[in-house]
Amino acid sequence: MVLVFSASDPSAGAGMQADMLTLVSLGCHPLSALTALTVQDTVGVQSVHPVSAELLEQQARAVLEDMPVVAFKIGMLGSVENVIAVAEIISDYPDIPVIFDPVLASGRGDELSSEDVISAMRKMLLPQTTLLTPNAPEARRLAESDEDEGEPSIDVCAERLIEMGVQYVLITGTHENTPQVVNSLFGPDGVLRRDSWERLPGSYHGSGCTLASAIAGCMAGGASVEDAVRDAQDYTWQTLAAGFRAGMGQFIPDRFFWARGDDDEADKPDTAKDDSKNNEQ
Repeated sequence: MVLVFSASDPSAGAGMQADMLTLVSLGCHPLSALTALTVQDTVGVQSVHPVSAELLEQQARAVLEDMPVVAFKIGMLGSVENVIAVAEIISDYPDIPVIFDPVLASGRGDELSSEDVISAMRKMLLPQTTLLTPNAPEARRLAESDEDEGEPSIDVCAERLIEMGVQYVLITGTHENTPQVVNSLFGPDGVLRRDSWERLPGSYHGSGCTLASAIAGCMAGGASVEDAVRDAQDYTWQTLAAGFRAGMGQFIPDRFFWARGDDDEADKPDTAKDDSKNNEQ
């Protein structure tokens, strides 16, 4: 069972709903501790309403005392108080791996985490994180230094984040200006793997949530960090290749692509399938 700390998304494209769909698709039983309510759709986020830290803690403690949890997945937290609450909860379970997707902004660019929240993440959550899954802008923001004279490379960001206490960092290249999406997994000794994926047309609502939850699901099934990252990337790419446009904004990943027939191709991005990906070790 995987316990997810995340915010609700009424469109079910991202947030808690995306986490639940992904984990169920991978055969896990997901547990939830809701961190915030949001008003959003596939176009953007209108508002965020954090739940109280007390209520957040009560949700998590109730299920932790009742059921065995083998992985934590953390998404958007919504407030400094909620960062502190989650940090205190997971500190009581040091043997359970923590997969942390630091949601700092929406796909449209809506600000979702203030500087105070980011500072609290650095001090209280990163030292307890098994695997951090930021995109490149998030990695640079988390790892920024007053001494920087421009954007640091992802390798430098990863090194800084590991110095802050993170065990492994997977930096995704979806926001980089490259022909392919290159995702890089770093450990204490540097790069463990780089994976290149076809850059699909359009933009997607909830791709980061899907990837982080898929990693948590794979690790819950007993996979190592490196194997979980490999398998979760493959799963996520296929959800994006099968993505659909449910509303007027971004595409939504199809987390149950494997259960669909090939007849309904309406409102899907025009793309090649899985044999076009290139894996670089």
